[in-house]
Amino acid sequence: MFPSTSHELKHTAEVTAITTFGDTITDNVPKRNRDEEDLARFGKKQQLRRNFKLLSIVALTCTLMVTWEGALTTFQSGLLNGGPAGLVYGFIFAWIGTILQALVMGEMASMVPLAGGQYNWVAVLAPPSCSKFLSYLTGWLSVISWQAALAGSAFLAGTMIQGLIVLNNESYNFQRWHGTLILYAILLLALFVNTYLARILPQIEAYVLILHIVGFFCVLIPLVYLAPHHSAREVFATFTNAGGWEDKGLSFFVGISTGMFAFLGVDAGGHMAEEIQGASTVIPRSMIASTILNGALGLSMVIAALFCMGDIEETLTTPTGFPFMEVFRYATGTNKGATLMVSVVVAAFIFMIVGVLATASRMAWAFAREQGLPGSSVLVKVHKGTKLPLYTICMSVTISMLLGLINIGSSTAFNAMTSLCIAAFYSCYVVAAGVMLHKRLTTPLEKIPFGPFKLGRTGIPIIIASIVYSVIGIFFSFWPAIPNPEPMTMNWSIVVFGGALVFCFGFWAVHGKNVYKGPLIEINTLSTTY
Repeated sequence: MFPSTSHELKHTAEVTAITTFGDTITDNVPKRNRDEEDLARFGKKQQLRRNFKLLSIVALTCTLMVTWEGALTTFQSGLLNGGPAGLVYGFIFAWIGTILQALVMGEMASMVPLAGGQYNWVAVLAPPSCSKFLSYLTGWLSVISWQAALAGSAFLAGTMIQGLIVLNNESYNFQRWHGTLILYAILLLALFVNTYLARILPQIEAYVLILHIVGFFCVLIPLVYLAPHHSAREVFATFTNAGGWEDKGLSFFVGISTGMFAFLGVDAGGHMAEEIQGASTVIPRSMIASTILNGALGLSMVIAALFCMGDIEETLTTPTGFPFMEVFRYATGTNKGATLMVSVVVAAFIFMIVGVLATASRMAWAFAREQGLPGSSVLVKVHKGTKLPLYTICMSVTISMLLGLINIGSSTAFNAMTSLCIAAFYSCYVVAAGVMLHKRLTTPLEKIPFGPFKLGRTGIPIIIASIVYSVIGIFFSFWPAIPNPEPMTMNWSIVVFGGALVFCFGFWAVHGKNVYKGPLIEINTLSTTY
């Protein structure tokens, strides 16, 4: 379906057209650089401005994942199911699993450095008999997961701000619509940065990376210095089953979502591929580097918080709704000290939403480019002056604002939508990794068009281990925090995820199969010499 990878690609007659793979119209074009050659191999022309380099894309990925901050915000799930030891070992389990995912995605992104990410990888690597449908399914799941991540992250940042108000004002009457209005304000800020300040977004992300790392020490040092410490046994050998499951092992797996949530977004660099200089080498490096760096910071913060935590019951029942705020208050002994430390986490989340919006909009734009979304003819447009997909940027903000209205009626329903993230992200990954595994098992290595980054003969065991980890994550992401839950404590994510799949299949049946032909060719190389 696609020409093979090469390091020295000589172009002859090429086309400028919109057609499916295989059709050709000739026209002479000037010689391209490596990034343009990578796009040309898959029939794409350069439309977005390549502003990002290795440091700036590592910064975007690290600050988008916000691993140490994210682990703190979802502290409650791990404490309830697994306890201190469960949080530590669950985080390590998620870290190792994410490194495996990053290695596999890095290899595929190096082969196919396109902004669509997983659905492009599937389209290239899947057998022709199922390539079209699997890439379509993966594209929809990826769009849904990033849109859910944008809405969920903005909601989390808004409720954290409300938690800060509760921390400092006991008379504050917590209202869900307040959180929705704060969500709107955060989304509008992210919209402003992604449009009016888009040209300097790489520099902004580099400064945010500094905040991410310096902020880590600004929280860690006072936390460790001021708080009384538990013993190592209380942290590393204390498993709890406060959720009331049959045994502690099952409770541990129900609580591993804390670590998994903290690592979501490792594929962000892949969706910025067409704005990265040297994408085929930079993307794999950024995925692996950001996972290692964020994992080290996250594990350190989790261990420090557990050593410095007060009574577990008091921590879990804090009126702020966020146990980590109670940990900070206990450590500093004052609300003001806790507020300063929490403000660092809130700021990191707000800047993270800027990166999530950038990634979600590029993913939607890429899929619209293949006519995979309703209204693709409009969504695919790129503003000539800014070279930005303004329609998908605005669409992403609008969707999150509409989803934010759900919170006014029911926070349980909204939380179900946000918990969709793990299942959707991991499902996209399983499809892509499964296709890559099939490719490796059925094709000699020397005939697979690898990019500059490749796993070699270690690829098959790495892919299998990463798929096993991902399936475990999908399965337990649907579990409620406690057995026999009431409607208000039920994890409705399986309903939301199932509804998303039904919508995808339905849209495919009535519309998608007639218009979606897989990745479309915009330019095509008729012959290449290696």
